[in-house]
Amino acid sequence: MKKTFSKILFAFLGLTQVSCAQKSETNTKVMNEKIKFESDKQNPNESIDTATFGMGCFWCSEAIFLQLNGVESVTSGYSGGQVLNPTYKEVCDGTTGHAEVVQVVYKPSIVSFDELLHAFWLAHDPTTLNRQGADVGTQYRSVVFYHNDYQKSLAEKYKKELNESGAFSGTVVTEISAFKKFYKAEDYHQDYYNLNGSAPYCQIVIAPKVEKFKKVFEGKLKQ
Repeated sequence: MKKTFSKILFAFLGLTQVSCAQKSETNTKVMNEKIKFESDKQNPNESIDTATFGMGCFWCSEAIFLQLNGVESVTSGYSGGQVLNPTYKEVCDGTTGHAEVVQVVYKPSIVSFDELLHAFWLAHDPTTLNRQGADVGTQYRSVVFYHNDYQKSLAEKYKKELNESGAFSGTVVTEISAFKKFYKAEDYHQDYYNLNGSAPYCQIVIAPKVEKFKKVFEGKLKQ
């Protein structure tokens, strides 16, 4: 199983969550005060568009983006590597070059790519190289796989602003790379939080992230 008992116990004991929570509150405050994530930019794909993000465990990422109004679907999968049709086990081994990602299909008229980037950087720590919490390896790297020059320019713009503003105590190391191929993860990974909300990992790790996200993005959530 991906989330080992030791990881769950580690999170439950709160050995990392206290300091991370404090730092997260600071990051949120600075980000919201100093950086304006636009909501009225002109997207070249006006009716529907796709975004691909890697931000650690895709169970958490999927649960976050599904909350946003304007998001049509979120699919967990793998991207950025050299192995064709990778399996979950292969990706977890860290030898495929793939990252765990979510493919987000959204309506730019309702939620902008700028706002998706806001959600992306808010919901994980982009200063830890190839790591999110207890998940370690290149498969958990922070990455934006842009689908066009529009997405690339915005991702680079906000990454620069985040570093210059001091929103994070460390340097944002988020990779910004061209999207090439997306491989859908196995069915049991899809809609994981909604289907397994009572599981220990969901309660201890995912649920607090979702609740914090809802507070920050109040007014932009699905009814």
